Amino acid sequence: MAGGNSNYWEDLRKQARQLENELDLKLVSFSKLCTSYSGSRDGRHGDSSDTTPLLNNSTQDRMFETMAVEIEQLLMKLTGVNDKMAEYSSTPGVTSLNAALMHTLQRHRDILQDYTHEFHKTKANFLAVREREDLLGSVRKDIEAYKSSSGVNNRRTELFLKEHEHLRNSDRLIEDTISIAMATKENMTSQRGMLKSIQSRVNTLANRFPAINNLIQRINLRKRRDSLILGGVIGICTILLLLYAFH
Repeated sequence: MAGGNSNYWEDLRKQARQLENELDLKLVSFSKLCTSYSGSRDGRHGDSSDTTPLLNNSTQDRMFETMAVEIEQLLMKLTGVNDKMAEYSSTPGVTSLNAALMHTLQRHRDILQDYTHEFHKTKANFLAVREREDLLGSVRKDIEAYKSSSGVNNRRTELFLKEHEHLRNSDRLIEDTISIAMATKENMTSQRGMLKSIQSRVNTLANRFPAINNLIQRINLRKRRDSLILGGVIGICTILLLLYAFH
C-alpha cells in the first residue's frame, strides 16, 4: 500500500513538474509576444505604410488570445494536481512523511502562485498597451481626417482671410478719411470764429471813433470813384482800338 501511495505521489510530482515546465515556456513566449506587439506598434509610427504592421498586430492579437487560453488551462491543471497532492499529504497512511510532503507541496504551490502572478501581470500590461495604442491610433486617424479636410478647404480659407484683410484695410482708410474731415471742419470753424472776432473788433472801433468810420467810408468812396474812372478809361481805349482795327 505504501509503495502504491509512493508511486501515486511521484506521479503527481511528475505531472506538476511537467506542467510547470510547460508553463515556464509558455510564459516566456507570452512575454515575448507582448513585447513584440508594443515594438511593432512603435515601428508603425515612423512608417508611412500602415498595412503590414496592422496585419501583424491583428495576428498577434489572435496569438495573444490563444496563448492566454492555453496558459489559463495549464494553470487550472496545475492547480488540480496541487489539490490532489494536498489531499494525498493529508492521508492518514502517510503521516510519517507528512513534513517532507508538505515542504514539497508548498514549493509547488509557490511556483504556481508565481506563474499565476506573472501571467496576470503580463496580460494586464499587454491589454494596457493595446488599449493605449488603439486610443492613439484613433486620435491619429482623427488628426489625419482633419488635415485632409483642412487641405480641401485651404483655398477657401485663404480667400476668406484675404477678403477679411481687404475689409479691414477699407475700414481703416474710411476711418482715416473721416478723421481728416473732422480735423478740417474743426480748423475751418476755428478760422470762422477768428474772422468774426476781428470783424466784431473793427465794428467796435468804428462805433467808438466816428472820425475813423468817416475816414473809412471816404476811402471806400474814393476807391469806388477810382474804379469807375479806371473802368471808363479802359472802356474808351477799347473802343478806340476797335475803331482803329476796323477802319
